[in-house]
Amino acid sequence: MKSYLDLLRTRGVARIMSAQLLARFPNGMLSLAYLIHIEHIAHSYGAAGLVLAATSIGQAVAGPLTSRWMGAWGMRKVLILTISVCTVTIGTIALAPALPVPIYMVLGLISGLSTPPVQPAVRTIYPKMVNSTQLTPLFSLDASAQEVIWVAGPVITTFVATQISTVVAILVALVFLVGGGLWFVLSPEVGRVRIPRSRRALGAVLAKPPVLLATVTGFLLIGACSAIEAGVVSAFGEKSAESGIVLAIFSLGSLAGGLLLGHVPIGPWALARRIFIVFAGMALAAASVNVWWLAATLLIAGVGIAPALAVMFGIVSSSVRFSETAEAYGWVGTGQLIGAALGSAGAGFMIDRFAAPGAFWVAASLAFLGFVIPTIFRKAAPDLRGRDASPIPDTEPVQTQPS
Repeated sequence: MKSYLDLLRTRGVARIMSAQLLARFPNGMLSLAYLIHIEHIAHSYGAAGLVLAATSIGQAVAGPLTSRWMGAWGMRKVLILTISVCTVTIGTIALAPALPVPIYMVLGLISGLSTPPVQPAVRTIYPKMVNSTQLTPLFSLDASAQEVIWVAGPVITTFVATQISTVVAILVALVFLVGGGLWFVLSPEVGRVRIPRSRRALGAVLAKPPVLLATVTGFLLIGACSAIEAGVVSAFGEKSAESGIVLAIFSLGSLAGGLLLGHVPIGPWALARRIFIVFAGMALAAASVNVWWLAATLLIAGVGIAPALAVMFGIVSSSVRFSETAEAYGWVGTGQLIGAALGSAGAGFMIDRFAAPGAFWVAASLAFLGFVIPTIFRKAAPDLRGRDASPIPDTEPVQTQPS
């Protein structure tokens, strides 16, 4: 723990990590808030699902695109533009009188397209804030800390939406977006780092084996996690205390795993080993829907999640030029978003046919593939044991400027 405290004492690290977590907090709130809000208006979960699908498509398209724009226009300009557009569209969804579902779908698509690229931005900034030996632990700490989003976000949204109103629930998420986004944009570190303009075509970074490996594996890992969430809710009901407790333990397992394994050196087998922990826990979870069994097995599964994400961040960072880092992380994020959508959809289909255990079968299958792929293609993952995980320097000098 001392090393993590030392990291947080490093100039600007605690501030930039807190700001980006606050700015990204709506990621754990808006999907659920949209779901409840649109269902109340249209009286149809199918209609709400269409709006969520449109939002997810927008986010998936925006990931690599807006990340790349940061190299052309600068981080602050892109962040301010996306925050502004996203604020208007989310506010419209919350405050406009009842609209036809296709209009809500268009608004959802625009809000997804304008999702601020905070995560790619901060992943790009981190290597410029700490020395090479601190970078992997910092990625691990960040991956662990983001579990707060997925633990507290849905709880806040459910409480506000059911006890006050769905409009207020969306507006609370909007306050986090604007407040955290402005805090992040105004942080000195965002002004000091300039991403060089990438000279390669959009998507060319996917030709890098580590980036493609992280994108595909992230798709499978997050898809498995989404299927687990759907299965837990199906097993106990969306308003039951058991659902919240089990999912909180799942996230706390990830938090603990990230902190415990953050300093383990990243070798070619690191990603496969961490995802095997996830697979083992999810496979065991499929055996019973007893609340204590699920709590124990998903605690095991959670231990591998944040460490696996940290490995993905590390192998991507060490394998691309600094000018390509934001776009690379954008593609990784897009893979995770698609995985989340398809994992939830696949779980829903299996729940209709086989009840809650069907979702756990989907999750275990995706996690198994997530283990097999980095095992087969382990040579695509760089060996970072005793090696700097920072991005490859560009041939042109990277400028810094006063904030």
